[in-house]
Amino acid sequence: MQQTCRQCQQSFEITPADLAFYDKVSPVFNGKKEPIPPPTLCPDCRQQRRLAFRNAHVLYKRSCDLTGQKILSTASPDKPHTIYNQHDWWSDAWEPMKYGFDFEFSRPCFEQLLELQLSVPRLSLGNFNSINSEYVAIGGDNKNCYLASPCFQSEDCYFGDSIYSCKNTNDCLLCESMEISYECINCKNGYNLFFSQNCINCHDSLFLKDCNNCSECIGCFGLKNQRFFVFNQQVNEAEFQAIRARLAVPLTHGTIANMRGKLQETERKLPHVCMRQTMSENCTGNEFIECRNCGLSYDLKRCEDVKFCFRVFDAKNSYDLSKCGITGLELCYELMNAGYGSSHVLFCHASKSAMDAYYCEHCYSCSDCFGCIGLRHKHHCILNKQYTKEEYNDLVPKIIAKMRADGEWGEFFPVTMSPFAYNETVAQEYFPLTKEEVLERGWKWRDQTDELPKVEKIIPAAQLPDSIDDIPGDILNWAIECEATKRPFKIIKQELEFYRQMRLPVPRFHPDERHRRRMALRNPRKLWNRQCAKCQQPIATSYSPERPEIVYCESCYLAAVY
Repeated sequence: MQQTCRQCQQSFEITPADLAFYDKVSPVFNGKKEPIPPPTLCPDCRQQRRLAFRNAHVLYKRSCDLTGQKILSTASPDKPHTIYNQHDWWSDAWEPMKYGFDFEFSRPCFEQLLELQLSVPRLSLGNFNSINSEYVAIGGDNKNCYLASPCFQSEDCYFGDSIYSCKNTNDCLLCESMEISYECINCKNGYNLFFSQNCINCHDSLFLKDCNNCSECIGCFGLKNQRFFVFNQQVNEAEFQAIRARLAVPLTHGTIANMRGKLQETERKLPHVCMRQTMSENCTGNEFIECRNCGLSYDLKRCEDVKFCFRVFDAKNSYDLSKCGITGLELCYELMNAGYGSSHVLFCHASKSAMDAYYCEHCYSCSDCFGCIGLRHKHHCILNKQYTKEEYNDLVPKIIAKMRADGEWGEFFPVTMSPFAYNETVAQEYFPLTKEEVLERGWKWRDQTDELPKVEKIIPAAQLPDSIDDIPGDILNWAIECEATKRPFKIIKQELEFYRQMRLPVPRFHPDERHRRRMALRNPRKLWNRQCAKCQQPIATSYSPERPEIVYCESCYLAAVY
């Protein structure tokens, strides 16, 4: 059936399979099913709503509301929420159950959830078990990492997004098991790899795109199992080493721009696959690794029978998940930042290792909980108040009936309940809005003002020497004015050491601007219908019809490159 999105007014389809899923995950209390209604927002607007609850990059200095200690937090000091530092939040110094209260049937459920949200202490950062990595907003098991978020099981990584099991990997996006790498996007199992995108098992190379199992290559696109190639042309080892030596004396911004331009010229002459997938089958969307039966989803690994999911690992039989996973999810719907073995969790945010939980935030190892915040190892709770199993099963259906009457049941938390301003969140990256548009929707906006660093001077980026050999050590005492945004930023000692070791120029853009430019190099999370440029068969692809790339269906592409 066709449905009109109540936010953007666009038409979207709800299939019989979708309806069957909503029925399958509808909760049962006392033998009676509480049906989940079809969504009222289109998939994009549902994703936007979830992403508006995630701040992965904007950090503030403030005080812990328990100890007064100066801390870093994703919540600005002017937010009305109670914020505890990580150590105290996880300690026994406070009891989340003391904030519980009875559900009031005279008021909407979301209004009461907001009241609970404003009173229960929140984590300052989602960063755990890390060493010297205080400036990581979301991460764990890291050492010496800085402004990389999310970042997990990594060491000596700076200025990145979605960094997993990496070492000495800087200014990268969506990278896993990389070492000594720089300015890479969506790369895996790489070593000594620079300025590359969509590469797997590549090393000792620069300016690669869509390459697998390649080494000692420069400026190449679409190569598989090759060595000593320059702009897709075979050279001998001596020729390659001479070309590589000329690039490393040292690299300048002019050389980087020239190499990227030449790679684009090479890329436009060669076929692109309509959808990137590895060891996957029956998927639609883009970027799948070891996936099966995944519909209209993007950036998935080891997922099966999921739909409308975005950057999710290890999920099965689930719909509408964003940035979820790790050690498994099953029978889940409308989740943001959840995982670690959760099962049948619906409409929740930042809840881990949960089961049969609904409308919960920051709840860990809980089951049979409804509308709770900040609980750990609890069962049969509603609005942070303890009930018996029988009381819980009697009361929740009545609350659902109230929510159904108010049009709340089956909907994720409204954006107005997000603890962050819209422009502080990941939603602004994928669904950018102006301040006026945000305020018109009744959402929050926060005007950002950079705190000027205490430095000897601020130097415009254009005045920096192009060669790393000419950069003085005093740069650590300066602030650089971003060439694009004019925002000041600093170079940290470890970062400068990396540039010198790798013979790289000092960046001229603020870290946020560098991240924005990397994001712009990725294909959008949207599909267009077009024809394979080889066999003319219809394909669904994230390459829009007006783009210049030659796009093949998977069969034609594999025949061409192998």
